Amino acid sequence: MKKVEAIIKPFKMEEVKDALSDIGIDGMTVTEVKGFGRQKGHTEIYRGSEYTVDFLPKIKLEIVLADSQADAAVAAISKAAKTGKIGDGKIFVTSIEDAVRIRTDERGDKAV
Repeated sequence: MKKVEAIIKPFKMEEVKDALSDIGIDGMTVTEVKGFGRQKGHTEIYRGSEYTVDFLPKIKLEIVLADSQADAAVAAISKAAKTGKIGDGKIFVTSIEDAVRIRTDERGDKAV
């Protein structure tokens, strides 16, 4: 099994969800996160004072799936989340040793 974690721009969430659904992946965990990389944030003016916004809002997707689905999921996320501009995000793929469905005690791919 593989865990695919993707950090994407918030406005791309629906496109990514639809792209994953099109290839048969429906389950995912979505978290609103903040961070920065090369984008480095930006400055804003609020009530006449300038301040720096270091951490930018992002969406973090986490999906655990069978090894055979990982490459297709990465390709779908990458295509749907891409704007071609700095800050599009990152995708991380890691191996998962085991998974357990609490309700039925199923293990491995059956639990996912």
